Amino acid sequence: MLLKISNLSFLQKIKAIVKATKTHATNLAKFVFIYKSIRLIFKTIFNEINQHHTLIAAFIGGYIVFGEKNNVNEQINMYLLSRILVGLARICQEKNLIPKPNFQVFPWFGAIVWAIVLWIFEYHQHTLQPSLQSSMTYLYHDSNRWDSIKNLLVFNK
Repeated sequence: MLLKISNLSFLQKIKAIVKATKTHATNLAKFVFIYKSIRLIFKTIFNEINQHHTLIAAFIGGYIVFGEKNNVNEQINMYLLSRILVGLARICQEKNLIPKPNFQVFPWFGAIVWAIVLWIFEYHQHTLQPSLQSSMTYLYHDSNRWDSIKNLLVFNK
């Protein structure tokens, strides 16, 4: 979407993509180094790694690396949050804390997610992440006005 929506030149867009990719890779490398180093310290001290050690190591690494608020970290953290929620729901089912549904959940999940995000976009847009606001503005508002294939499919506004 950066290539389609942004007012940047093509070269600036490529530079932004390379910079974001580098930030993403660097942050993952830093996190892995911190996480594995702390786990190694726990293994050396306690001769084992338990669940608490994993949580502590990831918490520290997450705070140091992914605690800085920037666009890349925000995307990674939001992506992980969605995966965490699904994983926690599955853990709750495995432990019989919630029943396993006897119907397809994913269509309901998709419907609820899209209903909520479009409601927020239409009535509380300022609360959404700026890149999501831009994408949704392009898709749901700017696309209402076009006078050529170029500004419908390539760039509008």
